Amino acid sequence: MRELHADVLVVGGGLGGVAAALAALRAGRSVLLTEQYAWLGGQLTSQAVPPDEHSWVEMFGVTASYRALRNGIRDHYRAHYPLTDRARNTRDLNPGAGHVSRLCHEPRVAVAVIEAMLAPYRGSGRLTVLQPAVPVGARTDGDRVTAVIVRHSGEEVVLTAPYVLDATETGELLPMTGTEYVTGAESQGETGEPSAPETGDPANTQALSVCFAIDHLDGDHTIDRPATYDFWRSYQPPFWGAPMLSWQTPNPRTLETSTRSFTPNPDDDPWLVNADQRVNPGDGNLWTFRRIAARRNFTDGFYPSDICLVNWPMIDYFEEPYVDVPDPAAVERAARELSFSVLYWLQTEAPRPDGGTGWRGLRLRGDVTGGADGLAMAPYVREGRRIRAEYTVVEQDLSLAVRGDKGAVSYPDSVGVGMYRIDLHPSTGGDNYIDVASCPFEIPLGALIPQRVENLLAAGKNIGTTHITNGSYRLHPVEWNAGEVAGALAAFCVTRGVSPRAVRNTPGLLTEFQDHLSADGVELRWPDISGY
Repeated sequence: MRELHADVLVVGGGLGGVAAALAALRAGRSVLLTEQYAWLGGQLTSQAVPPDEHSWVEMFGVTASYRALRNGIRDHYRAHYPLTDRARNTRDLNPGAGHVSRLCHEPRVAVAVIEAMLAPYRGSGRLTVLQPAVPVGARTDGDRVTAVIVRHSGEEVVLTAPYVLDATETGELLPMTGTEYVTGAESQGETGEPSAPETGDPANTQALSVCFAIDHLDGDHTIDRPATYDFWRSYQPPFWGAPMLSWQTPNPRTLETSTRSFTPNPDDDPWLVNADQRVNPGDGNLWTFRRIAARRNFTDGFYPSDICLVNWPMIDYFEEPYVDVPDPAAVERAARELSFSVLYWLQTEAPRPDGGTGWRGLRLRGDVTGGADGLAMAPYVREGRRIRAEYTVVEQDLSLAVRGDKGAVSYPDSVGVGMYRIDLHPSTGGDNYIDVASCPFEIPLGALIPQRVENLLAAGKNIGTTHITNGSYRLHPVEWNAGEVAGALAAFCVTRGVSPRAVRNTPGLLTEFQDHLSADGVELRWPDISGY
């Protein structure tokens, strides 16, 4: 088999993987980066999910490189899209004027910006990207990973590096390398978390979702009736309070059944959208909730319709887990059938405000999301395998109800910050939403380091969290921050000839590494936010 070698191997090209590669490259190291799908960027691109961010993102609370990504997206629109003068001159441009984020945008724009960020390193030869490439095996020697084998372009390739970073969406390298990990829900007795169940269940994981984009034009764009449509049309989860294909869904915070609305191309002004979920969750009208292109941000007639990204409660597939199952591809196919059924319901039977049913003018925009079947290229994975880490973040570390005015726990080994409510979608164990207010929190270095394996680091959603705290640490800027730190740590360890465990547990090395992160634009502590 062909063999490739670099200083740092990053398996998985989602947000964590891209950030990891960039950090190691900035530190002067060579990098091998692999990605399963045609687009780099993971949940921001191939999974088509607009960024879920905290309310202070325009001022502080993210790394400098993540801010560069956000700025690059806005600059790309200004350079290449026919924006209105008002939109072009808006500093905090929100192209989609969606309520879920201050930066709702089309996935391809993020792909273009990520590729531009990586381009100089590809040109210099210090970055090699294998894409599409899927990990199929690994070699180990005691507590070290000696190689990862990927399938790329019909052949198997052996990849080696002093440090291996698992940035896959589901923690694929963990079972392959024998790295200890957990899945699903821990018990309250194990973690002491107020929101944990009495009995743990490794198969109880958050829903899988396959997102899709739609617009609305004249004509009939109805898709073929999905084979499983009748099942989903009549399906009513015990905790849902209504049929799943309806405008009635549980309110994530109160769990009471609430009614959503849906109005394609509303007569709204994107200038007036306030994407601050402290003020308004924004999910009342599902069209504008995750709208990724607001037609009125562009010159008149250029976009004949808004583009709406469907990542709504009714596409959450929680019938069965996705990880550590015999056939995950079959699970994904079932989730895709659910999404097609939701689209067909929208086109044919969904109640309209005028008393009619269905919007046959809704058009599936597979060209926007890149998926061969018209849906997103990749499924949106909220929760996969998580390492058994040197430190595991628990609910008591950040819950507002537990911590109160003290704020979240401040870790001596903090390597970043984040903020998001503990937000868990319905799960395969039959749980409803879990939604817990949190304090602005830090990311401990110990959460990236496995308890035993010496040269593998977690670089995404697989860091040391619990089923509960994964609900805060799984979002875009935190995944990027975790990946960036993993890449920087790998480069630091190669340069200094030390291990990640030594960096965390040796005060002088830890301070040196934290100083390096700060100099590179990684915020280690929250500022005083009482006035914001």
